[in-house]
Amino acid sequence: MSDWLFPPAPIPSLPIAGTDARFPVRRILCVGQNYAAHAREMGAERAEPFFFSKPADALVTDDADPTYPTATDDLHHEVELVCAIGPDGIVGWAVGCDLTRRDLQAAAKKAGRPWDAAKGFDMSAPCGAITAGPAPAPGAAITLSVDGETRQSGRIGDMVWAPEEVLAKARSLWDVRPGDLIFTGTPEGVGPILPGQKVEATIAGLAPLTFTMRPR
Repeated sequence: MSDWLFPPAPIPSLPIAGTDARFPVRRILCVGQNYAAHAREMGAERAEPFFFSKPADALVTDDADPTYPTATDDLHHEVELVCAIGPDGIVGWAVGCDLTRRDLQAAAKKAGRPWDAAKGFDMSAPCGAITAGPAPAPGAAITLSVDGETRQSGRIGDMVWAPEEVLAKARSLWDVRPGDLIFTGTPEGVGPILPGQKVEATIAGLAPLTFTMRPR
């Protein structure tokens, strides 16, 4: 057995609803502009799925609250259906929130630079417990509220690319393996969150996600 220079970090993981088991997370892939109305509000049109990533340790789980990040004055919420990948494909589903430093993203887009600092920062991926089994129905509501005010509201069937299509595209680009999570895109209505505000994100049939944004 090798001696470590320092102790390795714990493996990021998500709870699985109804069990004591946990889902070990290998990496996080995210799909951009996968709801037509959101693509339009971001100034884009329908296109092939495109991806960006977040590190696995960006997860915020088990009802923990993320801290408002540094280097931004325009942090946005994006509620998403999350696919959990097991040995034989998608094994479960969760409610996630893709937190985005929108000002940094806009600057990166303008300069033609990567989005890493805008999307893949610490605590940028709050996620609820995984619900094992089939996908939510196309008519399942996906919503997000801030301090009780509904900001985002749509249906899973509003996706441009269904989860299995997103997974197939991801497999053409990466060796997708058990432990990978895929955030599948967000409906329209993305907007800012301030320190102290409470976010509640839901998808019908799945464990909800709730957190309060802590001040830096």
